[in-house]
Amino acid sequence: MSHMEEPDEVVVVTGAGGMGEAIARRLGNGRRLVLADYSRDRLDQVVAALRETGYSAKGVLTDVSDRSSVEELARVARREGRIVSIVHTAGVSAATATTEAILKVDLVGTAHVIDVFETVAARGTSLVCVASMAGHHASLSTEDEHALATAPAEDLLSLDAVKSIGDGISAYIVAKRANQVRVQAAALAWNRRGARLNTISPGVIATPMAAAEAEAATGEHMTAMVHACGIGRSGTPGEIAEAAAFLAGPDSRYITGTDLLVDGGQAAWIRHHRPTG
Repeated sequence: MSHMEEPDEVVVVTGAGGMGEAIARRLGNGRRLVLADYSRDRLDQVVAALRETGYSAKGVLTDVSDRSSVEELARVARREGRIVSIVHTAGVSAATATTEAILKVDLVGTAHVIDVFETVAARGTSLVCVASMAGHHASLSTEDEHALATAPAEDLLSLDAVKSIGDGISAYIVAKRANQVRVQAAALAWNRRGARLNTISPGVIATPMAAAEAEAATGEHMTAMVHACGIGRSGTPGEIAEAAAFLAGPDSRYITGTDLLVDGGQAAWIRHHRPTG
């Protein structure tokens, strides 16, 4: 097969927010971009902006909490060419969504992305799921973590560790820990396809979602943590895009089933230096 006959490389990005757009721009050079989002207006806006700056981009309206919607996204991506990278940024937070929505989108939705794209993964395919540093601070038993890592997606909302959740912040923490351990558990199946998957756990990143969180009840604590940990600033979407590019690229071929903290030392400060009492 000649070079001209080779299928185009395809990058799939779920979530057309600030982080998703930065990742699309970082990974999309010379490739076909397939962007997915729940909001038609936001999706159309980002796709148009990408096209105006020379990218080949297509938008697919997607609800990750609905497996059939994710399956349609995968079908569209496959028709575009050879899927080389999937970066899953779609998500909600306690400042922007209900507890129920957090569990459906951040917990079940991520499981759908992992499961569906495994079926189309080929040698060299890389999936990066955006979790959160919050997942590193979940207080879960070994049994609960195992269940979150291995239960079928359709059973996740029925798990004891999930049914006992009573507020949005707890839902977010548990969902993001589930993202981390579910990727760990899925690494075996992806390895057997010659493919890889990992999570990135951002700290406070300067996105519209973080701005909404800064205005919420926990905003003061979030701002104080950024300064107390010594970094003195929020991260940028571009810094997450660089981490995603590393995990999606050839320099990380031996890295799979693990988590990369990109938080300026915030998780380390919480673990070792946060005042107690």
